[in-house]
Amino acid sequence: MTQLLMRQGRLLSSRCCLLIQSFIRTMRRLFSSAVNRFFLHVLSQNMSSDVTLNSKLLKKMVVGLGNYGMSGTRHSVGMAALDELAARLGTADQWQTDKKVCGRVTFSEVAGIQLVLLKPKLLMNINGVSVARAAEKFHINPEDIYLVHDEIDKPFGKLTMKNGGSARGHNGVRSCVSCLGTDVMRRLRIGIGRPTGKISVESHVLSSFSKEEQKILAEVLQQSTELLLKYVTEDSGLQTSKIPQEGTVSVKA
Repeated sequence: MTQLLMRQGRLLSSRCCLLIQSFIRTMRRLFSSAVNRFFLHVLSQNMSSDVTLNSKLLKKMVVGLGNYGMSGTRHSVGMAALDELAARLGTADQWQTDKKVCGRVTFSEVAGIQLVLLKPKLLMNINGVSVARAAEKFHINPEDIYLVHDEIDKPFGKLTMKNGGSARGHNGVRSCVSCLGTDVMRRLRIGIGRPTGKISVESHVLSSFSKEEQKILAEVLQQSTELLLKYVTEDSGLQTSKIPQEGTVSVKA
């Protein structure tokens, strides 16, 4: 009888822990959503456009998610990919701070498309505020927005394009979904791998790439640029099956 009661007690305790964890996750999501909405409302007041884009061209936007000012870290690899893309397009020296969108922007025309490149100057958890403001200012539809970000569930060197869908635990993507009110944005996920040993996920994503990883990172960023340009210029919404969905850079064990 005593063993039975102890077993039932452990089972009840386990269930209570699961319920508490679920409650905490839900509250965190609700709090994050409220914070994003608050900043979006406050910062959107009196917003006007001082940049004129070619109204005759289709407009698309590529966003590098991350923590601005923390370059070189795994969590900001999306911004590193955007720097590589800007260099490829010849606009690396044309980044400008746009206070109205709380970010750094540069512009280029590619294959008849007006392309806006954006690096939010906000924390990752509220990157969506910057993205939503830029989308409103430059009149860009959510389906024409490409989010570039780190992906902990993909090994380092692995690139995958995802056509919309849930945030899958990524706070930057969750912020964008919350602020734009939709999850249709395409996403280029750059694998950073999971931590090893006793290193926490938070410490892992906020840490810099190792010397060995940095040797491979240049090729990773080049491949990400190739994949992005193929999507941006070739994806008509009807021919996605003809466009490469992923890429992999060989990593020596």
